[in-house]
Amino acid sequence: MSPDARADAAALVASARRLFADDPDALGVLDDLDRRLAEPLRLALAGIVKAGKSTLLNALLGERIAPTDAGECTRIVTWYRWADTPSVTAHLTAGPARRLPVRRSRGMLVIALGDLPAEEVDRIEVGWPSAVLRSMTLIDTPGIESLSLDVSARSAAFLTPEDNPSSADAIVYLMRHLHPSDLGFLEAFRDTAAGEARTVNAVAVLSRADEIGSGRIDSLLSAGKVAARYEREGDLGSLVLGVTPVAGLLAEGARTLRESEFVAFGKLAALERSAREKLLVSSDRFVRPTDVVDLDEDTRRQLLARFGIYGVRLATSLVRVGVADSSELAASLLEQSGLTPLQELVARQFGDRSDALKVRATTDAVERLLRRLPGEEGTDVRAALERLQASAHDLKELDLLSRVRLGTPPLAGPDAAAAARLIGGHGTGASTRLGLPADAGPEALRDAALAELDRWRTLGASPLADRTSREACAVVTRSLEGLLSEVGEVGPGEPAAHVVAAGGPVEGRPEGADQ
Repeated sequence: MSPDARADAAALVASARRLFADDPDALGVLDDLDRRLAEPLRLALAGIVKAGKSTLLNALLGERIAPTDAGECTRIVTWYRWADTPSVTAHLTAGPARRLPVRRSRGMLVIALGDLPAEEVDRIEVGWPSAVLRSMTLIDTPGIESLSLDVSARSAAFLTPEDNPSSADAIVYLMRHLHPSDLGFLEAFRDTAAGEARTVNAVAVLSRADEIGSGRIDSLLSAGKVAARYEREGDLGSLVLGVTPVAGLLAEGARTLRESEFVAFGKLAALERSAREKLLVSSDRFVRPTDVVDLDEDTRRQLLARFGIYGVRLATSLVRVGVADSSELAASLLEQSGLTPLQELVARQFGDRSDALKVRATTDAVERLLRRLPGEEGTDVRAALERLQASAHDLKELDLLSRVRLGTPPLAGPDAAAAARLIGGHGTGASTRLGLPADAGPEALRDAALAELDRWRTLGASPLADRTSREACAVVTRSLEGLLSEVGEVGPGEPAAHVVAAGGPVEGRPEGADQ
């Protein structure tokens, strides 16, 4: 999205602020929109209780910051933002914010509310000097489908509010297996995250993926097949932009591996095969008293808590085949955890679209505010809103992508799949959009884009195409024109007029023609 669209969104908020100068509730919404436009992407982690949200968040940060126990802080929405120095702040439902002590125990951040009841805390904000937080704000949410109605209500109020867009720009939704409640939540998020456009801005994680294969070394392969089936079949594919398996505990352990743990895995790897296999046959057997290995019971329990039986087996196996030091082991475990594909999926789907998602949330929120006004009041703001919605091509891409994933007209079959790819449904990079290898050169990109451009112009000009089909073709065509401008649309001796201007009529059809 161009910087102009973000600037236009900020100007729209400023105009709305003047219009709603006497409405404190509206001004609160507009204040949040101003912050939202200026901040990094807001990425929330959501899922049922015990899905592994906090563990995955720690893995993404590379530090054990988010509390993973069942304490009172896990009942509160917690924001993790970039800060030069660590800080913890409790924002109350009534009254001023209160700074909390920053304290760590055994390497983990301890968030203690002290005398504050959890019910009186609206949210907790953790400021932390993590490089990851420079590009995104991570939000840990309480589990949905909790036995405590209050806990579930907190997540619902934050992620799927009734009267406003969601405060999150996108979500990573964790599930241990697909349940009707997962589909229900994702449908609600789609309908509130970006208003009536019903933009799809979620990815799904098959969390605790190592448990699918009962902790066997090939567990992630089995989980990958399940994830692919979920993405391909049923309703989930219309609600998320991808499904990927992650062994969250292994990822957290890999990102925070200690030298002492590497030494412990070395002792396990040095055992005679039959003794090692008996010890690692199950979690219960691993922590039983034994003199087979020079690791006390407490050390083995800590290894199990940090890596799970899958991680213990995998780490031991890697050391046995030649992993030489803790850094190499950490890298190998991380590679096997599934975290890197998730990070790539998030970057591919949300990184380049961060501004578009924010502008979409802004236009939707302002549109909702304008509905409160009687008659023609606010005409100037309405006009500015309509201009922004009509001119921002990224928003049109999001709208079309949502319609394609929902299976609604105008496109179907191979055309729908091709359109989803070309408008960025699999990622916004040029090679990804064009279905080419990542290392494809400018000439290959240009040739592919020109061929696609000719095809989509022809589709849009077909006498059989109705108005909505032509509009969809126009969106794809405009995306291809943008790609050509990136890779160099004009070759030696080729006229510049080969590509129509953005927003111009479809080739072969007079402007304004209809069926």
